[in-house]
Amino acid sequence: MTPCLWVDKDAKAVVDYYLSIFKDGKLKEYHQYENTPEAKEQGGQENFDTAVMEINGLEFSILSAGPYFKFNEFISFVINCKYQAEVDYYWNALTANGGQEGSCGWCKDKYGLSWQVVPIEYFDLINSKDPKAREKAMKNTMKQKKLILAELK
Repeated sequence: MTPCLWVDKDAKAVVDYYLSIFKDGKLKEYHQYENTPEAKEQGGQENFDTAVMEINGLEFSILSAGPYFKFNEFISFVINCKYQAEVDYYWNALTANGGQEGSCGWCKDKYGLSWQVVPIEYFDLINSKDPKAREKAMKNTMKQKKLILAELK
């Protein structure tokens, strides 16, 4: 299965944006098409483009076919980070240039796509057998935007 991300315009620019953040990614395909007369009559653009990119071994299809749909929190992606420095990197990259900080480790990138940037140790804390550790992690999660692991421990 390949998630398809529908964007307003310029699939290549969208891919370039994500590949600037996720350094191990690559562009696999890119195509431009002229829209059909029927689609144009229904308000479609003159042209549209598609791309396929791969990030961390997962393929994403990008369809740039007009402003008909917007991202919302119904679909999001989780970035599991080994270190706080990774959390900081992804958080800063995704919230820059029009992205938005949310709470509890959630943010949106400049296209409005939702991400949760999480240190993997976080899951050990919130699932700890020690009730005090669990409570502290959950309580502090609710106070944070970007997750700061040291404050969750």
